[in-house]
Amino acid sequence: MISALSWVPKGAAKAIPDRAKLPSKEEIEKLEESCEFYSEDEEEETDDEEENGEVAHAKAIAKEFGKSSKSKNASSSSSSMEVDEVADGLKELDMDNYDEEDDGIEIFSSGLGDLYYASNEMDPYLKNNDDDGDDSDDDSTILPTDSMIICARTDDKIKSPINCLDIYVCEETSNGSPNIYSHQEILLPKPPMCTAWLDCPLKGGEKGNFVAVGLYKTHAIEIWDLDIMRELLPCVQLGGKKKGKYREGSHTKSVIGLAWNKEFRNILASGSVDKQVKVWDVATETCQITMEHHTKGVQSVAWNHYAPEVLLSGSFDRTVVLKDVRKPSHSGFKWSVISKVESLAWDPHSEHSFLVSLKDGTVKGFDVRQASTSTSDSNPSFTLQHGRKAVTSVSYNVSAPNLLATGSTDQSVKLWDLSNNEPSCIATHRPNAGRLFSIAFSTDNPFLLAMGGLMGKLKVWDTLSDTNVSSRYGSRQVRP
Repeated sequence: MISALSWVPKGAAKAIPDRAKLPSKEEIEKLEESCEFYSEDEEEETDDEEENGEVAHAKAIAKEFGKSSKSKNASSSSSSMEVDEVADGLKELDMDNYDEEDDGIEIFSSGLGDLYYASNEMDPYLKNNDDDGDDSDDDSTILPTDSMIICARTDDKIKSPINCLDIYVCEETSNGSPNIYSHQEILLPKPPMCTAWLDCPLKGGEKGNFVAVGLYKTHAIEIWDLDIMRELLPCVQLGGKKKGKYREGSHTKSVIGLAWNKEFRNILASGSVDKQVKVWDVATETCQITMEHHTKGVQSVAWNHYAPEVLLSGSFDRTVVLKDVRKPSHSGFKWSVISKVESLAWDPHSEHSFLVSLKDGTVKGFDVRQASTSTSDSNPSFTLQHGRKAVTSVSYNVSAPNLLATGSTDQSVKLWDLSNNEPSCIATHRPNAGRLFSIAFSTDNPFLLAMGGLMGKLKVWDTLSDTNVSSRYGSRQVRP
């Protein structure tokens, strides 16, 4: 399934990404330490896993580099079995009589002696003699007009489950329909729960291209460099354990909500099953603020677009809380809702408006100017009913004010016109992705909507292909 997705804007990625280097001794030790950390987490939270996440991770890494994975703790009987299998294979090949084969016609031979040629020009099997030795893959090159999509995916329908980040390139075409293809896959030790793209220049320069990931049944946030292909380790880990003890400021249960601050680019907010909301400085890898204003797990966090110090958090305790992180001890403002919170979103066209989607299939809009320091009893600005099942994800269109997309576990996406706080459904789409868990409009191509769900397949909908949408919002518009 695809549990979360994020867009990477045009121009953020390197044109030609770097290739990961073989890990150093220190990095191998760090990987081993990471494996111990994930093993400890698993022992604390469950006892019936068939295979530890670090084992699956090691196997995936071994496959990536074309090497076999062998456990350091394998029993002698297992080793003997492997040796016997190799011996049987050699016997079948009859290597002792390798040079005693009958002379005869070599079916695939040119008759000129195929083992050695003085130069490539003389080799009849090398058709392309213009090879300059560059082994770069054409699919690795990112154009300035390309955007990217990050999909947090888990495939547990196979013997060895795959947990990864799938990175896709969204390429513009002359006919307006995007060409989407796979760019790379980043292997993860545990199922990813949430993602947030960030351009904090963690490695110097003026910008970066990174993704933060919260993993299932772990306490850490991993940050990966998207400009490196086939990397084995995250470049930053926030929180987690070291030698059996929590790092200072760490969450103590799974991180299920993340939000990057676009104004203060080194700042990341997180929400966790441990009921806490934290604010991190990713540059120093430290937790700056911890807030405990919820009584159950925190599913979603969101920074205000106009007042970047203002943070929303939504919880399974059926409340939404607004805090100014400059005054974290202040009680903030609180709204009660009638169902568990699934997601939050600030209106990009209004600094005072936000909405919350709920497990009961509704979405409610609120105006912060009507809030009070106690639990707010004010009525929402509007309520829309997507259906009877959870609305797991919402996305505002950055180009068209009042255009909202909602995605649900009823397997449908709906587009709404919110004009005058009177929502009207203008389009319904069933992308054949199963129960939907994440949707997001592109900021560069604002009428492209990415969708991910239970089937684990990325879907992208050109919403202008719907006649109702195109008649309201005209031809294709791209935000400058």
